[in-house]
Amino acid sequence: MVRPGWPGVVPPDTLEHVGRGPTLLGGGERTGMDADSTYKCCSFCGEQGREDMPLVGGLGAFMCGDCLDYYSGVVAEFRRTGEDRPPPWETMSDADLLGKLALIVQTGAQVDRFLVDWVQLARSRKLSWAEIGKALGVSRQAAWERFSRAIIDGEATPELGSA
Repeated sequence: MVRPGWPGVVPPDTLEHVGRGPTLLGGGERTGMDADSTYKCCSFCGEQGREDMPLVGGLGAFMCGDCLDYYSGVVAEFRRTGEDRPPPWETMSDADLLGKLALIVQTGAQVDRFLVDWVQLARSRKLSWAEIGKALGVSRQAAWERFSRAIIDGEATPELGSA
């Protein structure tokens, strides 16, 4: 849901439909999906999470404070002028562009781990593999084959099972 006056921006209070809004990671007691910010990274710059560097996030994407500040300015400028800045890859050197590929893979793996966490949460609520498969747009069997090996004794593992 995009609110009028917020072009392309989904405010945090519209995320209630996922059961929880964006989460601050790092520092304090955490359980489940928020337990360890050190295996998460900023989805925008690739900076690895640390205990002393909180990340804000939701639905598998996380953002460090520096990127939050920068992109907050980008959004504010867009609201003021109605003009987008050009994407950063347009001015990157070939070496910089190639250097970002590993960070994109890292972010993709993070989203996969987050999906495993959410499937674990769905299973802990006694939701069937058929319901999970339907939500993912795959068969019950495909959902079970992809996620059942990644969920061991009620805990999501950082690694995904094959397939």
